[in-house]
Amino acid sequence: MIWGVTLDIGSVERKIHNIWPHLNERQRRLLAAAEAVELGHGGITAISEICGLSRVTITKGIKELDEDPIEAGKLRKPGSGRPQLLSNDPEIMDDLLYILEDSTRGDPENLICWTSKSTRNIAKELCRKGHKISYFKVRHLLLDLGYSLQSNRKVLEGKQHEDRDDQFKFINELCKKALNEGQPVLSVDTKKKELVGNHKNPGQQWREKSNPIKVNVHDFPDPDTPKAIPYGIYDIGRDKGYVNLGINHDTSTFAVNSISGWWTYQGSKFYRNPKYLVITADGGGSNGYRTKLWKVEIQALANKLGIPIHVSHFPPGTSKWNKVEHRLFSFISSNWKGEPLKDYETIVNLISHTASISGLKVICRLDRRKYKPGIKVSPDQFVALNLEPNKFHGEWNYILHNV
Repeated sequence: MIWGVTLDIGSVERKIHNIWPHLNERQRRLLAAAEAVELGHGGITAISEICGLSRVTITKGIKELDEDPIEAGKLRKPGSGRPQLLSNDPEIMDDLLYILEDSTRGDPENLICWTSKSTRNIAKELCRKGHKISYFKVRHLLLDLGYSLQSNRKVLEGKQHEDRDDQFKFINELCKKALNEGQPVLSVDTKKKELVGNHKNPGQQWREKSNPIKVNVHDFPDPDTPKAIPYGIYDIGRDKGYVNLGINHDTSTFAVNSISGWWTYQGSKFYRNPKYLVITADGGGSNGYRTKLWKVEIQALANKLGIPIHVSHFPPGTSKWNKVEHRLFSFISSNWKGEPLKDYETIVNLISHTASISGLKVICRLDRRKYKPGIKVSPDQFVALNLEPNKFHGEWNYILHNV
């Protein structure tokens, strides 16, 4: 109960997610404000977590509810700055996003982003592209896009590779070219292993007061405790996700079988006659650039699909910039926060019901196959690969042609 009103946050969340894509900016703000008022104490915070609007925006909407309605079809009152800028120069947002693409930072488990470029430098780049904008207006646009000012934090994982930024640019250009040509572009990775059972799962969820879910006191690692291994495939062009939930070992065979499963259950429905496939992956793990078995399995997949597969790896220590982390895994973590992962069926259902306001849809399938770790690739197997390394860091960027 909140101020005498029964809180059914689940129904509110479903209602907002259903209607949200059909609303303009002002309608979203007023809907969020009305729902927050209806919930009463704590409503602003709850609605902010559901829809992603800031508390300041929702508070502004609450004030607007008491004001006279503005003219139909208007998003703001006369005299507002940014709508006039965007209406007079609609291409400025595309150029801004292009500038930010190579310099965006953020915790994969957090939807807040920041950029390493200053507003003054961004404004200069936009002016060079023919836009008239001040650094102060750039700040407003960044806030609208969900960016925020961030202080320094000790998160560096050691010495950075000297070609780190050039590799980011290479991946960016490769993906943009493929997307412009309508070819599939995938971001892949293994999410961290999860213990299966009545164990504590970080995060909070709305429940009746003083009635938390009771879980085991201890969750020490145990060889006999079942584990879930989610391997994620994020389709960058279509904002779709596919998760293959393994129960055995995270091997290269498991990784490529997961990508093959994506093609069977999702990719083949969207891409009828692709000319090639682009995969971006981390530099280590089951899909690492040093792992020979990964290349052997990718070769087998290229032969199966009948198309070449372009693979690009992120430099060492930069896995958090892989889009699958913050476009797929962050939403999965948010969706199941505070919910014990009691069994595989529960995990599959939670992942399958992951969605975002931007339109993310996820398919999850349980993979009960056993994968043997430590498989060695013979020199003859590796030499037989139809592998074409790129001139720029061929160990990170290569094509496996179908044979």
